[in-house]
Amino acid sequence: MQIITNTEIDLSSVEHLIDLALSEDLLYGDITTENIIDNAKQVIAIFKAKANGIIVGLFIAEQVFKKLDKNIVWSPKFNDGDFVKNGDILVEFSGSYRAILSCERTALNFVQRMSGIATKTNEFVKEIIGTNSKILDTRKTLPAYRMLDKYSVKMGGGTNHRIGLYDLAMIKDNHIKIAGGITNAVKKIRTSINSNIKIEVETSNMQEVIEAINCNVDIIMLDNMNTADMKKAVDFIDKRALVEASGNVKIERVRSIAQTGVDFISIGALTHSVVALDISQYILD
Repeated sequence: MQIITNTEIDLSSVEHLIDLALSEDLLYGDITTENIIDNAKQVIAIFKAKANGIIVGLFIAEQVFKKLDKNIVWSPKFNDGDFVKNGDILVEFSGSYRAILSCERTALNFVQRMSGIATKTNEFVKEIIGTNSKILDTRKTLPAYRMLDKYSVKMGGGTNHRIGLYDLAMIKDNHIKIAGGITNAVKKIRTSINSNIKIEVETSNMQEVIEAINCNVDIIMLDNMNTADMKKAVDFIDKRALVEASGNVKIERVRSIAQTGVDFISIGALTHSVVALDISQYILD
């Protein structure tokens, strides 16, 4: 039984994001660069890591530069998901000096955010090594950047939860309240959706866990429970459903949560509180 939705990056699906990002900077052109640097001037440049982390998104940066110079020569030194160290040269590239300066910030914005997400994800993944739990992302992503955010989580060793509201029936507290309880909510869903769609129910105490199990749902979320209560719930569920822990998951606590036996631990902070990986561009020639 899976709740995983594969997240791959099709360049055509993010091209409009690149166009929007460039238009923010270049709506009327780069008035500084265009009036100082000759249009024919060529240059060699690099991206260099200024912190340790997981690198993601160099291929998107390449497409950013190629919007202004289709003849950019791009030579990456690392692949997505690779660990890089402070001082590592990530990519060397050459082409129009104007294009390389004008696209610098946009290209770095993509790579730094994506690498920051992957790096944070990897910190959580390493904390639970040796357990059977997996780190999940959430829908708390930058609007319109969800596929990039979730791809970055995967590159950091995490697992994607649902992509949107359409690929998993997640019954949360507001749904339960309006439906008049978990049982009623599940019945309403089952009579309306394709049987291939999994059903997940949010619970906050053992009474709700018991009701969810009696409804034969696919996944049970343990929302904001302490670790002792999580352990009791996992033991009671006894593999009759997948179990997701959610709410107030900090790096200091994540291993103890994993040791309760939950299958998944979802963490909104992977994507809603991103710290960009420090990367800079340097001109070599």
